[in-house]
Amino acid sequence: MAESHEESWESAHWPTELRYDKADKLLHVSFDDGKTFALSAELLRVESPSAEVQGHGPGQKQIVSGRRHVGIMEIEPVGNYAVKIKFDDLHDSGIFSWKYLYEVGERREELWSRYLAELEKRGLKRDPR
Repeated sequence: MAESHEESWESAHWPTELRYDKADKLLHVSFDDGKTFALSAELLRVESPSAEVQGHGPGQKQIVSGRRHVGIMEIEPVGNYAVKIKFDDLHDSGIFSWKYLYEVGERREELWSRYLAELEKRGLKRDPR
């Protein structure tokens, strides 16, 4: 998913609702095609489209550990194509386009499984140190 740096911001799907549930740390996103995704703050943080997480090219993605309890402090619009999410670990450099949020929603099971496998492979944990 590192293509986000060069990607077109155009999206085939537009959000009809964006709602953060602070208690469950879930971002609920509904799209105009009827699909709705509940995306955990932790998944969004570790899959942030920022260069800090994704790197600047193929194979440079960083594995971010210790984010089990991360939450979202703020969500601000970026034009009419994206939102900037400020996490409570102060990470805020990712621009989450509608296209990117839709893709994360569609692939959330695969992305989560891959993330857990990478943590295990590297001897890292979801819990903070």
